[in-house]
Amino acid sequence: MARSDVWQETPPFRDDYQLTLVDGGYLTAAVKPKQFLHIDQSECILCEGCVDICPWKCIHYLSIDAIAEATNVNDPRSDTANLGMFVVDEDECTRCALCIDRCPTGVISLGKFEGSLADQADVIGIAAPWEVDSGQRDYKNGYAYGMRF
Repeated sequence: MARSDVWQETPPFRDDYQLTLVDGGYLTAAVKPKQFLHIDQSECILCEGCVDICPWKCIHYLSIDAIAEATNVNDPRSDTANLGMFVVDEDECTRCALCIDRCPTGVISLGKFEGSLADQADVIGIAAPWEVDSGQRDYKNGYAYGMRF
């Protein structure tokens, strides 16, 4: 085939689909919790490979100067070791896991959100999750995985 030739044949379309009513209990059992990216910034070497490889450009590395104020948590600007933070646009992320494969240190993982942090804190008997947050990969990190606010 020459370089200028165009493939004219279209693939066949399926038309054998059938619509049926589905029980609500089936859907509840079938729907899995959404997965979220977790970037463990305490082990990150800031190569920004995840930012470069993301096809949807949903991972951003921001300076901590982008923070106008911090409420109910420690201000990350007070620690001189904090240079920046990763922000993941969870609405745009397709969970393709290219960033996980690209990370040379293996600090990016996919995790599931299984309820509010306040509920989890009540179950294990602590007052506030951010008071004991180590920044490590564990159940205490919330929606903004890896960001240490």
